[in-house]
Amino acid sequence: MNKHHLEVVTEDDWAARAADVLALGITSAIDVRGVCLMALSGGSTPLPVLEELAGRDLPWDKVTIFQVDERLVPLDSPQRNLSMLLQILGHLPVRFVSLPIDLDPEEPMESAIEAFVAEFESIAGSPPVLDLVHLGLGDDGHTASLIPGDPVTDDTINTVGISGEYQGTYRLTLTRPILDRARLTVWLVQGSGKRDALRRLLDGDTTIPAALLQPQQSIIVADHDAGHDLLD
Repeated sequence: MNKHHLEVVTEDDWAARAADVLALGITSAIDVRGVCLMALSGGSTPLPVLEELAGRDLPWDKVTIFQVDERLVPLDSPQRNLSMLLQILGHLPVRFVSLPIDLDPEEPMESAIEAFVAEFESIAGSPPVLDLVHLGLGDDGHTASLIPGDPVTDDTINTVGISGEYQGTYRLTLTRPILDRARLTVWLVQGSGKRDALRRLLDGDTTIPAALLQPQQSIIVADHDAGHDLLD
């Protein structure tokens, strides 16, 4: 049995339906545990979904947002995932816990990562368990910043890994064990260019990083171009 539940919706309905799924994940976590610990990925695909989600009347003061991954670029760079998240969600009464890339040049990266992991565990437990993780899917089968052929994809020990250079930048990313422990994983997939990667994910083709993940509960919200011929 496939471990993913696939929903395919029209382009016009895709952002709203994806926001519905995320909103239900948030409210369900709060109903059960009183809070929602959520990790969000970057990229351009989730922008309309997050804009839609930001307009929902949710108990945002009970939500903590972590980053799934981040580019190692300057604070003011438009490439930063955090900049996008703050632009869309920063007006809400949520708590943001960002990955540690705003470093003093004198401070070793390892020390900053250790401090982040300590804060992460103080909020989400040891080992950390997130309520909700949003992931994207690259046309090469990457997800988060788990890149094909990169050693970080096989890191099952650390909480945070540093990827090699990909599309011009190095990145920090949550590792597979952290993503696997999330109670709900929601994938947002859009466009015909993602169709082959989505098929490989559904087939469990572990030659792509996305298919190496073992989510507890997985919902894929795909638009018609990406997934119309992949439904059972």
